Amino acid sequence: MNPKITEWQGKRVWLVGASSGIGAALARELAGRGARLALSGRDGDKLKALEIANALVLPCDATDTASLAAAHQLLVAALGGLDLVLYLAGDYVPMRAEDFDLELAEKVIAVNFTGAMRLAATVLPDLLGAGCGIAFCASVAGYRGLPKALAYGPGKAALIHFAECLHLELAPKGIGVWVINPGFVATRLTAKNDFSMPALLTPEQAAIATLDGFTRGKFEIHYPKRFTRVMKLLALLPYAWYFTLVRRFTGG
Repeated sequence: MNPKITEWQGKRVWLVGASSGIGAALARELAGRGARLALSGRDGDKLKALEIANALVLPCDATDTASLAAAHQLLVAALGGLDLVLYLAGDYVPMRAEDFDLELAEKVIAVNFTGAMRLAATVLPDLLGAGCGIAFCASVAGYRGLPKALAYGPGKAALIHFAECLHLELAPKGIGVWVINPGFVATRLTAKNDFSMPALLTPEQAAIATLDGFTRGKFEIHYPKRFTRVMKLLALLPYAWYFTLVRRFTGG
């Protein structure tokens, strides 16, 4: 089990990927609950435009180790340490086999997975030294293969696996490791989809669902349940059944 976080007042939280979408919504929600925030993303202007009073704005590139390390150094100097780190940076490009672009796929995976590993490497001394926690925003798209997800799905699947491994290592030491697996959330990334998205949430709804998840102490935070439970059921099926049903449901 993870620690149960029910009170955010005074918690030192670093959000990496806070400039838009779920990250921006979480920043606003956490600020309203009294957390002490450090906000990171590539675009410093977007972070400042959130206008969150007293937030420490630390622009950085999650795919660049030196950039993360510099932001982390400034954060520790300003806040004295960390209680929770959330990796929310993400990228998405719909991609099928006939238009598979290796260079583009590698860029997507660099944001969705490799950046998360870089962040973990940056903060592991904090985790091991002070018992704080780390959370990664993956996706239900990481449960099993889906059409148009040749670049997106594998990175999210790897991120879920990485979080599982970290949890096995760190939970016995009292350190929290969470994976957040949202369904569809209305962001600039999902706006690229050309199909109907069931149980679509707003970023604000996703942020509240995420923080509700931290109160339960479970490894996985997933929402909305009416959609994610279906995806979990599909993931349990034998391949022959799974492929048949996914092709039928998606037209893929």
